[in-house]
Amino acid sequence: MSRIGKIARRSFLIGSAAVIGGVAFGYYKYRRPHDNPLLSGLGEGEAALTPYVLINAQGITLIAPRADMGQGSRAVQAVLIAEELDVGLDQIKVDPGPPAKAYYNTALANEAVPIPSTDHGTLASAMRGTVDAAMKFMGMQLTGGSTTVPDGFEKLRVAGAVARETLKAAAAELAGASTIGMTTRAGKVILPDGRAFTYQELAPVAATIDPVTDVTLRDSSEWRLIGKPMQRLDIVAKSTGTQAYGIDFEPDGVVHAALRVNPRKGGGVLSFDASAAEAMRGVSHVIPVTGGVGVVADNTWRAFMAVDAVEIDWGPAPYPAAQKDHWQALSNAFDGDRDSRQRNDGDVTTLADPITAEYRAPYLAHAPMEPVNATVLVTQTRADVWTGNQIPRMTQASVARMTGLPADDVHVHIQMMGGSFGHRLEDEVVKRATELAMELKGTPVKLTYKREEDTAQDFTRPIAMARLSGAVADGTVTGMDIRVAAPSVMDSQMAERQGLGIPGPDSTIVQALWDQPYAIPNYRVTGYRAPRLGPVSSWRSVGASQNAFFHEGFLNELIHSAGADPIEERLRLMTDTPSRKVIEAVAEMASWGGELAPDKGRGVAFCLSFGTPVAEVIEVTNTNSGIRLDKVWVAAEVGRVIDPVNFENQVQGGVIWGLGHAINSEITYADGMVEQENFFDFEGLRLHQAPEIAVRGLENGAHVHGIGEPPVPPAAPALAAAIFDATGTRLREMPFARNIAFA
Repeated sequence: MSRIGKIARRSFLIGSAAVIGGVAFGYYKYRRPHDNPLLSGLGEGEAALTPYVLINAQGITLIAPRADMGQGSRAVQAVLIAEELDVGLDQIKVDPGPPAKAYYNTALANEAVPIPSTDHGTLASAMRGTVDAAMKFMGMQLTGGSTTVPDGFEKLRVAGAVARETLKAAAAELAGASTIGMTTRAGKVILPDGRAFTYQELAPVAATIDPVTDVTLRDSSEWRLIGKPMQRLDIVAKSTGTQAYGIDFEPDGVVHAALRVNPRKGGGVLSFDASAAEAMRGVSHVIPVTGGVGVVADNTWRAFMAVDAVEIDWGPAPYPAAQKDHWQALSNAFDGDRDSRQRNDGDVTTLADPITAEYRAPYLAHAPMEPVNATVLVTQTRADVWTGNQIPRMTQASVARMTGLPADDVHVHIQMMGGSFGHRLEDEVVKRATELAMELKGTPVKLTYKREEDTAQDFTRPIAMARLSGAVADGTVTGMDIRVAAPSVMDSQMAERQGLGIPGPDSTIVQALWDQPYAIPNYRVTGYRAPRLGPVSSWRSVGASQNAFFHEGFLNELIHSAGADPIEERLRLMTDTPSRKVIEAVAEMASWGGELAPDKGRGVAFCLSFGTPVAEVIEVTNTNSGIRLDKVWVAAEVGRVIDPVNFENQVQGGVIWGLGHAINSEITYADGMVEQENFFDFEGLRLHQAPEIAVRGLENGAHVHGIGEPPVPPAAPALAAAIFDATGTRLREMPFARNIAFA
């Protein structure tokens, strides 16, 4: 062998060893758990057996780090831990825990890789594993994407099992016995001779031994809680008006603040005159904040009144002032470079006699019932934040940067939220409250947005436009070319947090388009990124919320042109077995195919989003006073239903959310400002409009998925199809009430 050959071979071996060593070290690092954040500050006799289980003489606390925004996530997380820990839900307290890397979200990887969620092959699993490792190393503690159950289904049960087996080991040490034959029940370890120790009695001993990590999870046949109907932990408090939310929190010595920020979002303040506000009763301070002015007073109402009295000259908007120019920006984007093309089957350029259409979806506000709020206390040595929040570690980092304090000295106390729908993935209210609190060090400042300010400053769902063409032949759909343009959610979010956008494609622009499991022979999906317009963010079901309307609405048009049945053609095209079963289930539920009265109509839509296939059938009646929504049938495949009652509630709520926004809601701009102010002009579904909703949860899939967001996307296209069936009117733009009357 030549010297060059020896060097090459040696280099190859050394390089290979480095790679293998790096992978091994990476795997080793990945397998190592993050530090348990509950171990710091433990009192005497307390045991933090895992990052999710804290036991002391007062009782058992289970940590539920995924935020509860009304969807019942605290209860679901507690159930998963309690199932293996052998405690009843009446024996525990539930706490959201501190911001910590230990609470990273393992399920975010599913939406973060350019591979369909239906693909569970070796490469797909490896790519998800790589992203999952990155999420762990970053400590990505985030609630969103319907990931609470997928993230916690095994992780939280393991946490409960580790705590259970560690308590058994503590009982063995205390009794001088073996763990063989020990059982657990209702918060006690029971020895073979009948003696029993409560978990609280065992906590001091358990705190002195290493956790038992070699555990076996119980078979589903042994489950006491999972899959059984149950009363949610917060249902009594919410039913009696005693549930405390972030807006209810008021520490001793608190002062109250309101603000006005430039309604031309991102514009500055040219000048302001606060003399009238400063003279008002109860007002103590008027403080400039980024983009606006804050007023501090002795109660919230006086702060609201005073901030309205400040005369402010606002700067211009950094985006087009008129709504028509926002739509024009989307239209222009189709002439620019594409952002992505993740699907290109067959050859759509050869489609004969193409059918074409343009669809539109408007900006939408999050509009939670509880306006955003935050209470912040800043001292020389620490900062405390009390707020509803989906990104506690990011919020902790934001406050640390602003105050100059170490992140460990910023304490974020997550509060129950009165809704979010993605709104609390942004932390602007915390930043503005921190600005005020830094001016009033040592005094807790509670900042509450007026409903009008909340609407004006919301990071909305982006507007989107789709241009579609397709073809049919011999009674079948043979081609579908989807081009969609929208501002980038990820670019907007990154610009707000880091000052920089994303360098690559934004998958949310084409979310729930490219990965739908249909075998259309000629099938192309192209995304175009429009320039930054108004600030946008994640809205319940993100890109799927508008893209399912585009995809399924146009697919229904093609199926109608082919003269095919909407259910049968979808089943013919379907390539994914769990998705096929939800379509079959919803058809069976609705008795699809039966004769309808002349004034009635039915429509169907399907969408696979966040790994969860959902199919919906809607029936309407065309009355003299407009379209009446009669009934909705929904089938969803989630792999495992944790609580059937909460599952049904989540699905019904998602359908109502999707229908209400499809019919009534939009955000528009004039003079650079949002025109809508409150619920009176951003209207949800009215009670008299709400249909009966029948729900079926399927458990055929091998993987567990979430249900908070997936029921939303099919609602609009199913309703549009039902209206077409009843009236012959084709709806390609939301809100539908702009073009058709509703009873």
